[in-house]
Amino acid sequence: MQVQFELNGERVSAEVEPRTTLADCIRNDFGQTGTHLACEHGVCGACTILVNGEAVRACLMLAAQADGETVTTVEGLSGDELTPLQKAFRKHHALQCGFCTPGFITTAHALLSSEPDASEERVREVLSGNLCRCTGYVQIVEAVMEARAAYAETRR
Repeated sequence: MQVQFELNGERVSAEVEPRTTLADCIRNDFGQTGTHLACEHGVCGACTILVNGEAVRACLMLAAQADGETVTTVEGLSGDELTPLQKAFRKHHALQCGFCTPGFITTAHALLSSEPDASEERVREVLSGNLCRCTGYVQIVEAVMEARAAYAETRR
């Protein structure tokens, strides 16, 4: 079947099997490999992307469900420069192996885009759906808390 959607600001189309996940389509058909696959059950959050601005698990969504939608991967969040959120992740050492980082970045981006004044408790609640085996989460929460100001600034 043919699917068409906007991917990171560009209109794309692909011929996919009806059972193809959006994660597989993004990675295999469009080369956006920042969307990582790990558990493939929606538990770990490594495949988190944005669909119409909402964080979703790309391993649980079919490519056909994205037809006509706007999809943003971690690659689509920044241009030539790192975003304030990415800079905060670097500053706070909120990544080590980096495997979970795209999912955390897209999840945090979705949260801060809608709730730039999110409390630490809210940040922890939202990020609790993403798993990391390296950092212990403290640095990730610190990075997201620091990035809040930049998101609040864009809403003014």
